[in-house]
Amino acid sequence: MRTARLMALMAGAALLGSCASDTISVNVATAGDVAATTSATVDNFMLVDQNMEAHELYRLADAKAVVLVTHASGDAELRRLAPALNALAAKHPDVEFRMLNSSLKDNFDTVAADAGAAGVKIPVLLDRYQLVGEALGVTRAAEVIIVNPKTWGVAYRGAAAEAGPALDAVLAGKTYRVTASNGSAIAFPERAKRAEFAKISYARDVAPILERNCVACHSQGGIGPFAMSSYDMVKGFAPMIRETIRTDRMPPYNADPHVGKFSDNKNMTAAEIKTLVHWIEAGAPRGEGADPLAVAKHVAPEWPLGKPDLVLNIPSYKVPASGIVDYQRPYTVNPLTEGKWIRATTVKPGDRKAVHHVLTGWMKDVPGSGQTSSETRWRGSVGGYAVGAESNVFGGDVGTFLPAGGAVGYQMHYTPYGKETTDNSQIGVYFRKDAPKYIMRSVVVIDSSIELQPNTARHKETAYVYFEKDALLYSAFPHAHYRAYSNDLWLQTPDGKKKLLLSLPRYDFNWQRAYTFAEPIKIPAGSKLIANYVYDNSKRNPSNPDPKIKVTWGEQSHEEMLFTSVSFRWLDETAAKQIDNDARFANYRMFGMMDDNLDGKLQKAELRGQMAKMIAPFYERIDANKDGALDVAEMKAAQSMLPQRRRGSEAQNGPNENTPLT
Repeated sequence: MRTARLMALMAGAALLGSCASDTISVNVATAGDVAATTSATVDNFMLVDQNMEAHELYRLADAKAVVLVTHASGDAELRRLAPALNALAAKHPDVEFRMLNSSLKDNFDTVAADAGAAGVKIPVLLDRYQLVGEALGVTRAAEVIIVNPKTWGVAYRGAAAEAGPALDAVLAGKTYRVTASNGSAIAFPERAKRAEFAKISYARDVAPILERNCVACHSQGGIGPFAMSSYDMVKGFAPMIRETIRTDRMPPYNADPHVGKFSDNKNMTAAEIKTLVHWIEAGAPRGEGADPLAVAKHVAPEWPLGKPDLVLNIPSYKVPASGIVDYQRPYTVNPLTEGKWIRATTVKPGDRKAVHHVLTGWMKDVPGSGQTSSETRWRGSVGGYAVGAESNVFGGDVGTFLPAGGAVGYQMHYTPYGKETTDNSQIGVYFRKDAPKYIMRSVVVIDSSIELQPNTARHKETAYVYFEKDALLYSAFPHAHYRAYSNDLWLQTPDGKKKLLLSLPRYDFNWQRAYTFAEPIKIPAGSKLIANYVYDNSKRNPSNPDPKIKVTWGEQSHEEMLFTSVSFRWLDETAAKQIDNDARFANYRMFGMMDDNLDGKLQKAELRGQMAKMIAPFYERIDANKDGALDVAEMKAAQSMLPQRRRGSEAQNGPNENTPLT
């Protein structure tokens, strides 16, 4: 991880000096109230804009300059300058423009409405905790801060009205006069308390926050890279802790806290975030009192949910040091002599560095000699895992059933990491004492026809699942690979209204998990669950294996996926009266993958990949009503014309609801 730069604070005096590059000079305003405490460099941050897309400053390192314009909704000066700022951004495609909104009066809705009314085309980043604005010494809207990406130093600061000539001067290596902004004032209540930050108590204020939010992973034997076992350990990693908070990498819960409510929410509160950052910025003082982290020894348990009722030992596999490993499909004989209802599962990877994911499914028959597990025969999941995932817990009156006998099949995805290793993963299964009233089901929002063009920074793909009967949605597990940038999940009801259920403004391949809603969400019959994925196949994506190639669906991490597994139950189904879950989705699965305009029909232009090759030769014959599109009834009637597809392979068709990542 990159260590955060130490903040250099200057109060009042102008910041004058040369950057590492001779092409950009520093000229920071000190006129009027611009002289608030200002950092000499701009530390990394990640903020979300009004369209729920994340922006990380240091990913813009290849730009000639980064222009930040302070924003507040309703500011008259910004509205007046909006056309000129839009034109300036268009004139300089090699310069990155962002607006920074640190106003406590604003939220996503007010910023989106104001930007739309003013015609602002520049992303407006919401500094919801004011940490970025505080560090930059922001006091007013309509101020421009020009940053040199080669040093991350402030190259110019002044009124946004002077942004054009100031930028020209900076790019030419010249200085430019400084004028103060006359935009509306932005209040920073914490700024007046800066002298009190040194009084924040490690023992009373900081350690309890770490114990609540961090120590579960950052403990002896935990998955964190270091144990928060004492003040000295925390102090040593303080700069990195500050940076991971400012870039929203920690805690690793990527659901935006302003969209939906989740029972497994790991986000810190605004007060906790500000307390930690302000304490670190004050030098992380020890203060008085016993060290809570040193007094209580925190050791990660072998099984987070306690001793399992059943442990399934996945057959060991030797992962090579390098190369591409095909999916492994081992199995174990199911030891149960009578069926049991599952209330929770925990996958314990043998080598977390090597295990990308684990999928499971019960099979009625044990594979014959020399045979492996086959997803086409799976009937229900016995737990699953992807990088960063936690236990799967079914609450209340729902569960899944593991029949007696047969076998449990596994789909194992291994990724070599430079060292040969042997994986011995296990699954802990926890059973209910009684039968649940309802059955937890799964289905996957999937599109195996995705295509990412080379050197494309933002590519959007959409897919959905259609519910023909009423259901209750419990959780969602988004999954993609290295090029995924963001994703979300929407509910579109039969009346056409859409509601955002889950938003991940920045998708992190290293931390994948299910997001469990605080209350199950009603899905009326005739609704669609819509997943949008945005991919970054550009050089600015630090995880991108190769931005110069076209990327399609595939099993390996250097390929891509669009895969959101959702857990739900049918309102007309009980454990005693079960329905055919697969049949309810069969007629709509193809439409969910390819119907990009969400009109319930397949236009010829929407056909891509293998599906296009199968359908295109028969398109006119299938289109019985000759309306230029294929509907569900036409496709159902045409099944006999089309070549039969093999189910269950991620590489060809993608997983189905019997192979969920949850």
